[in-house]
Amino acid sequence: MDIQNLKHKATELRIDLIKMLEKAGSGHTGGPLGMADIFTALYFGGLVKYDAKNPKWEERDRIVLSNGHICPILYVALAHADFFPKEALSTLRQLGTMLQGHPHRLDTPGVEISSGSLGQGISAAAGMALGFKSDKKPNKVICLMGDGELEEGSCWEAFMTASRYKLDNLIVIVDRNYLQIDGHTEDVSCLEDLDKRFEAFQFNVFRCDGNNMEEFIKTFEKASKPNGKPSVILARTFMGQGVSFMKDDHSWHGKPPNKQEAELALKELGGI
Repeated sequence: MDIQNLKHKATELRIDLIKMLEKAGSGHTGGPLGMADIFTALYFGGLVKYDAKNPKWEERDRIVLSNGHICPILYVALAHADFFPKEALSTLRQLGTMLQGHPHRLDTPGVEISSGSLGQGISAAAGMALGFKSDKKPNKVICLMGDGELEEGSCWEAFMTASRYKLDNLIVIVDRNYLQIDGHTEDVSCLEDLDKRFEAFQFNVFRCDGNNMEEFIKTFEKASKPNGKPSVILARTFMGQGVSFMKDDHSWHGKPPNKQEAELALKELGGI
C-alpha cells in the first residue's frame, strides 16, 4: 500500500476498534488507538513477512506484543490481514471467544505469545531472536512494548541478553506516549533519558513520530539493517490518537467507550 492507503487503513482499524470495544463494554481504548498507525505499517506496509493462510509458516517474522492489554488493535489488524473473519471482532471478551482480554496464542491465529504480565514479552522475543541467530535463519523479531512497562526490571535483563548475543534481528518498538494507568510516566517513575539508557545497553536507538506513517516506516527500515546490535525505536505516540476527547488522556487507558462516546468517536473518524 502507498502512504495514503495506509493512512486510510489505519482509520479503518480505529473505526473497527471503537465498534468492538463499545459492543464488548470492556477493554482498553487509549493505547490501541495510539498504536493503530504502527500496527497498520507493520501488517500492511510490507515491513514484515507473514502468511495469514499459514500462520505457523516457519519463515515468518515474529511480532511479539509484550504489553498484551492493547491487544484490541492487534486483533483488528489480524482480522483485516485475513488471519480470521472480521465478524469475530464482535466477540471480544465474550466467554469462549478466540479474542480474550489478553492474547492467547493457542486461541488466536497470528498471536505469537500469550501476554499481559508486563515485562515478560521482551524476554520471549529475545529468546526467539537468539534461536534464529543460532540456527542462522533470517527471521526478524519485532517486540512491541509500552513505555510504562519499562519500569519492570525484567525488561532490562532481557535487553542485556539481547546486546550480549548481538541480536541484530531484534527490533524493539516502545510506545512512548508518556502515559500509564496511574498518570504521566515521568511522575510515576522517571524514564528519561531513554536514549542514553538504551545506548548504555548497547542498542541502536532511533526516535520517530509513531503517529506519522511515513516517518515510522522510514525509521523501521533503518532499524532493520543488521549491524551487530539490537535496535529500539522510541515511537512518540499519543494515547487515544484519532479521537479528540480521548487524546493524551490517561483515563482512557483501560476503559471502553459507551454508546454515546462511541458515536462521537466514530463521527470524528468518519465511521458513521
